Amino acid sequence: MQIEIWSDVKCPWCFVGKRRFEKALEGFEHKDQVTVTWKSFQLDPNLPDHYDGTEQQYLAERKGIPEDQVRAMWDSLSASAAGEGLDFRFEDVVVGNSFTAHRFLHLAKSQGLGDEAKEAILSAHFEQGKDTSDTEFLVQLGAGIGLAEQDVRDTLGSDRFADDVRHDIAEAQTLGISGVPFFVIDRKYGISGAQPTDLFAEALDTAWKEANPLTLVSPSRSGAPSADGEACGPDGCS
Repeated sequence: MQIEIWSDVKCPWCFVGKRRFEKALEGFEHKDQVTVTWKSFQLDPNLPDHYDGTEQQYLAERKGIPEDQVRAMWDSLSASAAGEGLDFRFEDVVVGNSFTAHRFLHLAKSQGLGDEAKEAILSAHFEQGKDTSDTEFLVQLGAGIGLAEQDVRDTLGSDRFADDVRHDIAEAQTLGISGVPFFVIDRKYGISGAQPTDLFAEALDTAWKEANPLTLVSPSRSGAPSADGEACGPDGCS
């Protein structure tokens, strides 16, 4: 089973959704046969690399959200995050463009560290108040998960993986994805938003059963299928 997840590292619901999806996947009987691929998405591609202001100022100035509404939104998000074992600290969030962070994530993915990088960068942004648009911080973060410092510097100092990020974003547009997180299962099922864990679990089970219909075979001594074996039904047992 192939699962693609579009998300932005600056999106709080993406972190909450990641946790809920992981819980569902952990309880999925066939989890060892599931491949998860993280895809890039930008909620605000026009942001400068470093926004000169707080998260609250950003939401007020660029999104037009009143302060009292921002506070209510933060309280609700923080409560949802806490329910998943996350400690959001919106007052400490550093606002900036996520394109560099997405290139960093593609580098990590190319070296088999995509999951580790995604977890680390989301935690850094929402729980630790780190600047995930800053090259020096990403060098440090990368070293912590096993990436070579020089490799991170060389990548972020060039346009490496820029086309990969743009391709992910273009692909999202083709699929009609306008918000994140967005989960796509085997390019047949789409799940929008940080849905409850039970919904993710149901979707995994449904997609698996559709892709792997149950075939009952009772081999005979010759190795060919034989008649049904003993069983019980609505009218009794054979």
